[in-house]
Formats: sequence, structure tokens, C-alpha cells
Amino acid sequence: QVQLVESGGGSVQAGGSLRLSCAASGYTNSPSWYSMGWFRQAPGKEREGVTAIDSDGIASYADSVKGRFTVSRDNAKNTVYLQMNNLKPEDTAIYFCAADTSGFGEVTTGANFGHWGQGTQVTVS
Repeated sequence: QVQLVESGGGSVQAGGSLRLSCAASGYTNSPSWYSMGWFRQAPGKEREGVTAIDSDGIASYADSVKGRFTVSRDNAKNTVYLQMNNLKPEDTAIYFCAADTSGFGEVTTGANFGHWGQGTQVTVS
């Protein structure tokens, strides 16, 4: 059974940091082949893309998090990380990781990302 499990969420004050992890398991093929994305959804808002990292480790970021968030992956551990620094109240949301199993994933919306984690809450006050 394919699973993506996020962890590391919590409550912090503005200016603080959190590191989210997304552990993949149950894949027949190595998930290191897939581009991975982090998305977030705040109450009353649509899901938005935060960052994505491809199989070569090349990353892209939403303008709102550039310079503050860093995505990385450890293919040996089948884990993707999101280091979030200088957090702002507007970063408050549920954060999801997802695997682009189709190869056509839309990094701004998450469309066509085939596998999703259950999400982890990040609250910045």
C-alpha cells in the first residue's frame, strides 16, 4: 500500500522555523523517480503549491516562500523535507506532500499528482 506520511507540523511564533518531513513507502518502483511537491491549504482558501522538487533535486518555489523555505529529498530514505524559516502568520495552513506519479503534475495546483499524504497542520501566530 502506497503511503506518504507527513510529520513535523506544529505551532510556532512568527519568525520561527519548522521542518516538515514526508516519508514514502509501499512503492513498487522507487519513489525517487517521482517529482515531489508540497502544497498547503488554509481555511477558506484553495490549495496552493508551495514547492516542488524533481528527481534530479531541482526545486521550484512559490513567490510567497522564496528565500524562506527550502525543499530537499533523501532518496536513500525515500523522504522529502521542507525547511520553513522566518514563518509568517499567512503560512498557517495544512501542508500536504504529494508524488507526481503521472509526470504531468501541476506544481501550482497539485492537479495530476497521484499520491497524497494526509497533511500536517502548521500554525503561525
